[in-house]
Amino acid sequence: MLKKLFDRAFGRKPATSPANAPGTQASAKVDAVAINLQVIARDGHCISRKHISPNALRVLYKLRDAGFTAYLVGGAVRDLLLQGLPKDFDVATNAHPEQVKHLFRNCRLIGRRFRLAHVHYGAEIIEVATFRGIEDDGSGARELVDGRIVRDNVYGTIEEDAVRRDFTVNALYYAIDDYSVRDYVGGFQDVRDRVLRLIGEPTRRLREDPVRMLRTARFAAKLGFSIDPAIVSAISQLKDLLNAAPAARLFDECLKMFMAGYALASFRQLWQLRLFEVLFPETALALRADPADLVLLETALTSTDQR
Repeated sequence: MLKKLFDRAFGRKPATSPANAPGTQASAKVDAVAINLQVIARDGHCISRKHISPNALRVLYKLRDAGFTAYLVGGAVRDLLLQGLPKDFDVATNAHPEQVKHLFRNCRLIGRRFRLAHVHYGAEIIEVATFRGIEDDGSGARELVDGRIVRDNVYGTIEEDAVRRDFTVNALYYAIDDYSVRDYVGGFQDVRDRVLRLIGEPTRRLREDPVRMLRTARFAAKLGFSIDPAIVSAISQLKDLLNAAPAARLFDECLKMFMAGYALASFRQLWQLRLFEVLFPETALALRADPADLVLLETALTSTDQR
């Protein structure tokens, strides 16, 4: 299965986008999602600095001491709230990449579409990203083709940064100053309820980036979360858009799903959402034709998870 995606990723040229694709400010606003800031004080959550990478803390403190705003953000905050140990620690800040590089001698800037700062501490990399905006400033910085984002490199505010993220549970910010968690989109309660919910109207968000459908399956499998019925409904309507998604991104998502210890749960999510048949149509037909093959595949995936 993964070989097919590998062949697609490295054996064909990516589809080109129209040169003059128009930007659309309405979509960039993500349906004008209401910003309702909730600040969860230290006594209202379980995050402790002793569970945060010392290197991530160094980055946060150094940015703060230089006069910038900086937060631990995303999956690390989500996993800490679930009392897990994050694999990666990401930082969001109002400092621009060049300013981050000036502060850290061990920093390297990467990316062309959107510049990121990687601060290296031995084998550990702390990724530092500037708050990203959602406004079309008239320069074509955010362009959409058939609802898909093809260019997006605008800096913004923390509020804009929160709204443009994918899932509410990935849009939580931990503040090093007062140890609070800042929640702009209801993600804190969704972590408690163990539910995946997209920020904004699901159909629009999935059209912007169809690979979010695979991310939905992956996070539901990884975290054991339920999926908002509105997302399930949107996926049923839009799943064929994955056929036009960049093969390299599909391959990357499949590696994350099938090689990270939750392959069986990922397969079951893909199967239930009918995404598996889009990614692997011939295999799906064979599995439906002979239930014994389905049992064999699930046994193999269970073995993979145990390695």
